[in-house]
Amino acid sequence: MEKTLIKPSLKPTILKTETQHTNTETPFYKPIAKEIEVFEQAFTNKIPMLLKGPTGTGKTRFVDFMTHKLNKELITISCHEETSSTDLIGRYIIKGAETVWIDGPLTKAVKEGAVIYLDEIAEARPDVIVAIHSLTDHRKELYIDKLGKTIKAHPDFMLVASFNPGYQKGFKELKPSTRQRFIALAFNYPNEKDEAEILINETQIDASTAKKLVAIANKIRNLTELGLTETVSTRLLVDAAKLIHTGLGKRLAVRVAVVEPLTDDIEITEALSDLCDLMI
Repeated sequence: MEKTLIKPSLKPTILKTETQHTNTETPFYKPIAKEIEVFEQAFTNKIPMLLKGPTGTGKTRFVDFMTHKLNKELITISCHEETSSTDLIGRYIIKGAETVWIDGPLTKAVKEGAVIYLDEIAEARPDVIVAIHSLTDHRKELYIDKLGKTIKAHPDFMLVASFNPGYQKGFKELKPSTRQRFIALAFNYPNEKDEAEILINETQIDASTAKKLVAIANKIRNLTELGLTETVSTRLLVDAAKLIHTGLGKRLAVRVAVVEPLTDDIEITEALSDLCDLMI
């Protein structure tokens, strides 16, 4: 299986593609509900899938896990405010004395039958949504206006996108007409037992410390009065657990991996640090 990471470029050149030939080992993923079965059925029926939930709840890891499981190539695009349809579809470039067309990652996935993952799709420019419309309904085709031609999607092509409904609410949201082109899976933070198991499997940290880290995370997640834009993700806990496992002091590891990334407010930072110091 090949995994391709796409980093959209702001320059008028085709996106750079880095291809890795990974081993056959499937990355660790802890199922929470029936998401594996849902993904498999969506792939079988070629139905686009939208993964929605807070940052760091395992959306990207889930897609990575499923493409390994299905032995499919994965092309990931981290969308941002400058990501355009041209970045995804392709463009003409000057090569020597000629002008040649270079396929973008979306066109490549459509032709070759890869799984394309549009991470944080709401961050992309509106023309990206327009470009994928014909791929998310019964037509399953991609129109390339610069070439004046339409490409039918490979039978194994699948479109997956992620979306954080709580981020910049009211500013970066998907229109209902777009959302209804996908089936959707909601991701949230795991329960305490599952989250501790994830930390242990990811970092080989001891069970006692894993439980304390999860307890800290849940305490902060419930402090809604602080008005944090984002709260403690499982990803942050994994980072803290790795630092502790390799020898960094527990209090310092929690501060730099959990507290500091959450806020720049000095008073809130100190309050959270004191809380974590007591709990760890």
